[in-house]
Amino acid sequence: MSPPPGDLPPFTRFGHGTHCKRCLVGLPGSQVDIDPSKLALAFYCIGSLDLLNQLLDKTKQDDRESWREWIWEQQVCGPYGAGFKPGPYMSSIKEDSTEGNVPQLIVTYTALLTLAILRDDFTRLDRTGIAQLLGVCQREDGSFSTEPYGGDTDLRTVYCAFAIANMLDNWSTINIDQSVEFMRSCRTYEGGYGQFPFCEAQGGTTYCALSALHLSGRGDRISPTERKQTIRWLVQKQDISGGFVGRTNKAADACYCFWCGASLNILGVGTLVDEDALRSFIGSCQHKFGGIAKAPKEHPDPYHTYLSLAALSTQATAARAGPDGNIGHSAANAHVDPSRSTSWELPPLDPLLNATVDTAAWAREHIPKSTNA
Repeated sequence: MSPPPGDLPPFTRFGHGTHCKRCLVGLPGSQVDIDPSKLALAFYCIGSLDLLNQLLDKTKQDDRESWREWIWEQQVCGPYGAGFKPGPYMSSIKEDSTEGNVPQLIVTYTALLTLAILRDDFTRLDRTGIAQLLGVCQREDGSFSTEPYGGDTDLRTVYCAFAIANMLDNWSTINIDQSVEFMRSCRTYEGGYGQFPFCEAQGGTTYCALSALHLSGRGDRISPTERKQTIRWLVQKQDISGGFVGRTNKAADACYCFWCGASLNILGVGTLVDEDALRSFIGSCQHKFGGIAKAPKEHPDPYHTYLSLAALSTQATAARAGPDGNIGHSAANAHVDPSRSTSWELPPLDPLLNATVDTAAWAREHIPKSTNA
């Protein structure tokens, strides 16, 4: 499957950074059409610059401060707790009303990581309120809704809730065992995990389940037989193009290079990924003016750019995971191999939080504690 040596296309690192910066222009006030996902866009763009080691070089201090302030403006509090809303379009006309100022779990997760990338000190974080939000969003079956008392519920929201609890170092408002049972009910005969019970297995939701289990210290709930079955299913998702498919008999998509590759990393077998073939596929998805698309000849976007870079970054930590899959925070000691060509190398990634090792370490150090005490 691997391409012959020397056949990898050039990695247009500078162009990818320019693409992400271009998508960030006017973030607080323009791009009204993507208001409902503006905070997610910020995460993908700023996260890409972090993965490329270009955040300080390509952005100004004033811009980074503006982005921090804009993110903090999206923090809302109410009887359901506290968290972040997707963007200013959600703001209520009446300042004293909570209607329209409802936080979302997925957005709260991306907001916390983006602030960590920007090296915020988190002195303004309502930690108690966010812990309360996690409890309010958990349902009787162990799943989580995206918003208090309503919204979508699937393995994505379970992952985001567990990632938030892990960063807060506060699991007091979550029934972990109930959530584990919900995740297990989403497991399919193939070895992957679907969005809901009885759904087809997908690469993205398989990542969410595996990562959530390990974030909560419940990785041992996967039996040795189940682990082997999941590994086999994931390895089979890398097709002849070098990319990964999200579901059986589907076309390769660059985002699944991360979802599936990181899942194998979490299970301690990241080296089973054909790395050269992966790079070749991602290289073919690069746009000549910067950015990475879901597939060759498609238009690039921040989502696929970030996840493609994260997939490459994941390979920098693949050899660090133990054979039992309990990687813990061992990725924090990972370093790029100096004996390899650096043209395609990126900083190592913490596969559980989906952020660079340095950013994940910053989040775990600063989010749980208040420096105002």
